Amino acid sequence: MSEKPAARHRGFKPGLAFRLAIVLSLAMLPLGLISVFQTMKVLEERRTLSETALLEQTQQAVSETREVIRSAVSTARTLAISVESVAATDQGCDLIMSRVVDKTELYSFAGFVDANQQLICASNGERQDLTELDIIRSDLESLEPGIIVQPLEFIGPGSAVIVTVPVIDENMHRGTAWVAIPVEAINEILADVDTEADLVVFQQDGDIIATEHFVDDRRSVLPENKSLQDLVDEGRQTFRDTNRQGLRRHFAVVPIVEGRVFALGSWRPRSQNSYLPGYEGAISLYFPLLMWLIAIAVAYIGVHRLAIRHVWRLRSWMRLFAAGRTDLDSARLDNAPEEFEVLADAFRAMTRRISEQERRRDEDLKEKTVLLREVHHRVKNNLQLISSIMNMQIRNTESPEARHLLRRVQDRVMALSAIHRYLYLARKLSKVRADSLLDDIIKQLVTIGALDEVDHRIDISTSFDPVEINPDQSVPLSLLATEAAINAVKHCGVERGSPCWINIALKQTGTDTLCLSIVNSRSTDEGTETDTRDTDGSGLGSRLIQSFVSQLDGTLETSMTDDRYELHVTFPLSWPEVDEDDALPAK
Repeated sequence: MSEKPAARHRGFKPGLAFRLAIVLSLAMLPLGLISVFQTMKVLEERRTLSETALLEQTQQAVSETREVIRSAVSTARTLAISVESVAATDQGCDLIMSRVVDKTELYSFAGFVDANQQLICASNGERQDLTELDIIRSDLESLEPGIIVQPLEFIGPGSAVIVTVPVIDENMHRGTAWVAIPVEAINEILADVDTEADLVVFQQDGDIIATEHFVDDRRSVLPENKSLQDLVDEGRQTFRDTNRQGLRRHFAVVPIVEGRVFALGSWRPRSQNSYLPGYEGAISLYFPLLMWLIAIAVAYIGVHRLAIRHVWRLRSWMRLFAAGRTDLDSARLDNAPEEFEVLADAFRAMTRRISEQERRRDEDLKEKTVLLREVHHRVKNNLQLISSIMNMQIRNTESPEARHLLRRVQDRVMALSAIHRYLYLARKLSKVRADSLLDDIIKQLVTIGALDEVDHRIDISTSFDPVEINPDQSVPLSLLATEAAINAVKHCGVERGSPCWINIALKQTGTDTLCLSIVNSRSTDEGTETDTRDTDGSGLGSRLIQSFVSQLDGTLETSMTDDRYELHVTFPLSWPEVDEDDALPAK
């Protein structure tokens, strides 16, 4: 039994297509990086242009409102200068204020409040003490222009956007010039703007001045995550956020009055991409990846068409040839390049040569096997002829000692004949079944009477393990078993009234170790302590046994007790090699 080599587990080995994809990816990496960089630059410029366009659109949408508020600021500045040239209590001041209101339909009020917070000059002729109005006190005392959004009765019904400009004379605060615009007028201006945006005008403190729809939920259009005060701090900007209604919007903030009044435009998103302004931008960003995928696909299809499919075809031919197929002369590649056609021709030529060599080798092997079997058959016949001649000589010899010696030689000749008979009939010439061989030899010895030469019957039992040995070990093993068995017959004894017995066994004691054991019964009244096991009185049997043990590279152990004698030969097993001596497989 031969030991099988351990199975080899092959790990993952990437194919040609996979390796080609890796190589192409590395080759295209610099171009891809350049393309990505250029694309990012273009997208950055596009985003900047988009933001600028959004700011411009927002600024254009509130341009009329901006002009109205800026005009009111300019008017208030003019009034502040005019008030200095006329007496505050003079009717000419009221006239100036009324002319301003009459000239501009959007203005609902114009007036002057002195440093004591007394309305002493107005377009409607009102006089009012404003010291009790805490909500506007800070604006009246401020030395900077401002905007107030409050409902004041002396100005008119409803809320108004009041533009305030301080009157400074010789570094002294003389009062404040007012110009008021109704909030409804600004709301109408925002509502008339033809745009998809929601517009909000607010002050620097975050108060809303006007919207398209000045209703209670007007703050629902504001960004959810930023306050108006935050937008004032960040100045002119664009960003993307969710409004307070939960809708995603684009927001743009532009100043109307620098640092004081701002406009917020809430625009419907133009793209679902949070970075790019439109669908084309997304295509531009992913173009390098798309180009890489297309290049890999084209390269794979091309290489598969030109090379891979032909390699797979050649591989299938090789597998078929390895499996025993030899009819590959008609195998052809499909429109393959010249290099693969040359390779295919070389493969077909190689298969033809190998097939021819295999055919010749099989013929030679078959002839060799037949010759070997014939040799073993002739040797067996010659040995049997010699045994027959010796048998005739034994019958014509009158001397018992001569007959005994000739019988022992005949036993050895028959043992050799049994080996050649077995090899002649064996299925494989390189392997010999030791159990079958020894069983044939023992049966042959029993048949010719070599194991029954005493005047009493001997019971012979055998036990052989099914093991295979090579022919080199079969000869010394067979002769050793024959010699030891005949010696056991000679010295076999037993107590009176009991049968004699011999046990012959061949056991595999290890992976590569065999043990041949021959044990026979022994009579206690033989009176000898030493059993030489010589069969002819000359010690030839013992010397032959020692010689056979040496040929097997084994060790001999004997032991003797009152009722038995044991012989054990342990020798290494030589594994038979599978070579040309094996019989031909069935076709």
